[in-house]
Amino acid sequence: IVDEEDVKFIRLQFTDMFGNLKNIAIPESRLIKAMENRCTIDMASLEGFEKGEEGDLYLKPDLSTFSILPWRPQQGKVARFLCDVCLGDGSVYESSPRQVLKETVKKAKSRGYTLQINPECEFFLFHTDDNGRPTTVTHERAGYLDTSPIDLGENTRRDIILTLEEMGYEIASSHHEIAHAQHEIDFTFEDAMETADKLMTFRMVVRTIAKRYGLHATFMPKPCVEVNGSGMHLNMRLLKDGKNVFEDEAGCLGREGEAFMAGILGHISGMTAILNPLVNSYKRLVPGFEAPSEITWSGRQRNTLMHVRKRMGEGIQLELRSSDSAANPYLAFALCLEAGLAGIDAGLAAPQELKEDIRRLTEEEKRAQGIRRLPENLGDALEAMKEDALIADVLGDAYVKAYCRAKRNEWKSYLGQVSEWELNRYLYLV
Repeated sequence: IVDEEDVKFIRLQFTDMFGNLKNIAIPESRLIKAMENRCTIDMASLEGFEKGEEGDLYLKPDLSTFSILPWRPQQGKVARFLCDVCLGDGSVYESSPRQVLKETVKKAKSRGYTLQINPECEFFLFHTDDNGRPTTVTHERAGYLDTSPIDLGENTRRDIILTLEEMGYEIASSHHEIAHAQHEIDFTFEDAMETADKLMTFRMVVRTIAKRYGLHATFMPKPCVEVNGSGMHLNMRLLKDGKNVFEDEAGCLGREGEAFMAGILGHISGMTAILNPLVNSYKRLVPGFEAPSEITWSGRQRNTLMHVRKRMGEGIQLELRSSDSAANPYLAFALCLEAGLAGIDAGLAAPQELKEDIRRLTEEEKRAQGIRRLPENLGDALEAMKEDALIADVLGDAYVKAYCRAKRNEWKSYLGQVSEWELNRYLYLV
C-alpha cells in the first residue's frame, strides 16, 4: 500500500498515561524496521512512565490501524500506525494504556463477554487571536440542534465527518449542542478496543480540520462559565454469545445488566480520577449544567449519572454520563468493563432508582435517600482512586502511583493559584 499510494512518511503513534497522542515520524524507507518493532522512544522524557535502568521502549505497530491521513499532501502522502509500547526483549509494557485495555478485553472474552461502546463526544470551536493562539471567543449564537446559517460550525463538522469516513470510520450523527460554539459527533457501536483507537484519532482529526478553518477545537470539559461543559457520554452494551445481556426476555433491564450497572456505581468514585482527569473536569460536574454530580441511576430521568435507555432496534443500553473527553479512553473503558463484571460476579443489586428530577430535591432529601456525591475535585478523586483496590488491580500498582503522583502535583499547582474570581470577591472586602 505504501508503494502504491506514494506514501513517503509514516507516523508511529501511541498514547501516554494521560490520554495524549504522541508519535515519531519515519520515512517510508524505514517501514520494514518499524514493522520489526525496532523503532524506539526515550521513556525518560515522558511524564508518567516509570523510569528503570533501561531508558528506551519500542513501538510495535498494530498493522490493522494503518491509515493514510487525508489532510496531508496527496503527493508524498503521510500514513500512520497506532502502536503498542514494548520492552527491549519484545514483551509488552504493562503500563501502556492500550495494553491495559487489551488485557481487560482478553479476560472478558475468555468468559464470553464483549463490551461495545458508542461514545458521544462534545467539543467547542473557538476563534484564535492574531497570533494563532486559542481563545474562548465565538461569534455564533446557535443552540441545541440549530442549523446554518445560525450554526457557524456546520461546515467544519461536515469536513470532520468526511475526513473520518475517508479513514474508514462510521459516524452515526452530528449536531450543534446546547452552548454557543459547542458541537457533538456520535460514533456507532463497536468493540471497546476499536472505539478507543478511534477516539484517539477522532481528537486529532477534529483539531486538525478546525485549524484549517481558522478555529481552535477544544475538548476542555468547562472552558466557559455559565454554560454547559463538554462531556463524553459512554453508551454501553455487553454481549455474550452475541446476545445483549443487559436486556431480559421482556425487553427490560435484566439481572446481569443491573449487576453490571451496580458494579460501576459501586466503583465510580475510584474511577472518577480517570474519567475526569483534569482540575477543570470538576467545574463541569456541578448542579445546574446537565452534567451529573451525584451517584444515581434511572430509566426515566435523563440527568442521572447512569441512564438506562432503550433505542429502537438496539435494545437496552447503559449510558454513563459523567466522563469527559479529556479522559484516556483505554483506561476509562477498561475500568468500566472490570467494574461491571465485578458487579456481575458478586451478583450485586442496583441501588434504588431515582424516579424524580434530582434538581427538585433538597440536600436533606438526598441524604435521606442515601444519594452519594461524586468526588467534588481532583484531590478528592485521587484519594478515592487510591482507596479502591479494583483500580490498582486493573491499572497496576505502579501505574496508579505514577498517575496519582503526577496528578497530585497538578492539583497542588492549582491550589497555589489566585483566580480572578477570588480577586473580584475578596480584594476590596477583606
